[in-house]
Amino acid sequence: MSMKLLILGVSLLALYTIQKYIELRRALQSVQYHPGKVVLLAQNSLLGLILPRIPGVLRGRNATWLDKHQPYAEAGWDIVAYVTILPSPKVTFSVADAAAIKEFTTARVRFPKPVWQYKALSFFGGNIVASEAEEWKRYRKVAAPAFSDRNNKLIWNETLRIMFDLFDNVWGSQESIAVEHALSLTFPIALYVLSAAAFGQKISWKDEDTVPANRQLSFKDALHEVSINCVTKIIVPSWAMGFSAYTRKVRLAFDELESYMLDMISSRRNAEKKAERHDLFSNLLDASAEDPTFTDRDLTGISLYSSLQVTKYTTAHTLCFTFALLALYPEQQELLFQHIKSVLPDGRMPTYEDMSLLTYSMAVFNETMRMFPPVNGIPKYSAEDTSMTITNAAGEKRVLPIPRQTGVVLNTVGVHYNPRYWKDPAEFRPGRFLEPDWPRDAFIPFSAGPRACIGRKFTETEGIAVLTSLILRYKIEVLEEPQFASETFAERKARVLTGKPGLTLTPVRVPLVFKRR
Repeated sequence: MSMKLLILGVSLLALYTIQKYIELRRALQSVQYHPGKVVLLAQNSLLGLILPRIPGVLRGRNATWLDKHQPYAEAGWDIVAYVTILPSPKVTFSVADAAAIKEFTTARVRFPKPVWQYKALSFFGGNIVASEAEEWKRYRKVAAPAFSDRNNKLIWNETLRIMFDLFDNVWGSQESIAVEHALSLTFPIALYVLSAAAFGQKISWKDEDTVPANRQLSFKDALHEVSINCVTKIIVPSWAMGFSAYTRKVRLAFDELESYMLDMISSRRNAEKKAERHDLFSNLLDASAEDPTFTDRDLTGISLYSSLQVTKYTTAHTLCFTFALLALYPEQQELLFQHIKSVLPDGRMPTYEDMSLLTYSMAVFNETMRMFPPVNGIPKYSAEDTSMTITNAAGEKRVLPIPRQTGVVLNTVGVHYNPRYWKDPAEFRPGRFLEPDWPRDAFIPFSAGPRACIGRKFTETEGIAVLTSLILRYKIEVLEEPQFASETFAERKARVLTGKPGLTLTPVRVPLVFKRR
């Protein structure tokens, strides 16, 4: 009996293996055996998110960041086909070709966004990121006018207010300020700017947290907790949020912040005298008044998710990596300082009108985002059977078949490190962005096309204001620590610039010292 069961089991396994082999051959044939790799498990599976690389089995966590452009160099094409066997054979194209990326991002009907992958991000309601087609157009119509030039100027002014508050009232007369991790500096800066420029709630470094009588958390604490615990809210199902003190605290923060937002909606709508406000939330409130179908939950969803994404998961991390790069490359820091001084020869702090003149500040910020893009991959899929003509670095052409429902990932890291567009891509060279013909289609930290990040100007305005005001007053150096006294420059660079995967690429530990000029 046991032998019969064994034979039956082996037979079923053999049949299953043959079936998977046939399905795999069909998948490979559907893309005409385009160069790439076959692995057992999908990258977006649970194991793919937590396990390291296992050759032939799993590309491994953080694979996109670690591989950079190498898979494309090996394949000879800037589009490679990753074929996974389980749970069923499937092809996903990974793209580091600028011309193809432009087509994928502009042909929205052929290559829409797989919004089902983003539904977990709708914890406050619908938003631009987690929508497509008519629903996306509806959110975009309300959101686009909110990101106005007046709001950008408010962002600039509030950023400088927060930086002056830091310099004068926190750092004071200290000649040298050491920080164990620069994210402990850049995150509150981004959070305070978010609070003021996005929600009209000014916060300073030494504010005492005042909790209203009908609240359990202050607005500042609720916003802070939500900002740092988005991932917990996404991963843990709502029914499990009460199982520990930590998740209960996270749940409370989300509930409190939503309640604050609803109160703000009510008070601003019902105010007898409308105050002139240019914060993002007020702009959204005004714009949504023209759409009677736009609910309060829509308003909280679009404003909170868009703002939090811009703040923690773009600006704070990018500034942290920027400070690290300037500390590692003092000659670039000096070039930046001298350029700022040439724009501001009288030593005054910059105004919003100066921003367009601060070209080297923008170049440094862009070069950081090229080297450390916040999002490593931008997903799309093919809504129909289609094809695309592609050209490799050698000038060879190929018609690439793209079957319906094929996954596509625009590899931000791959195209940003593609030597076809960027000379010596691993080198920190801000000056490349001052060249008139720098490859704009190969720079996609905010995606590209109609679905490019609507908060790009928010991030850039805040980033340039922080960077310029700080460099005017302080030099940045890597913090000297005894345990690393004998390391080489390459070892120091690798240590300080280490990033880990998350919703965006996150700096692990950036120890710096800021010295008064």
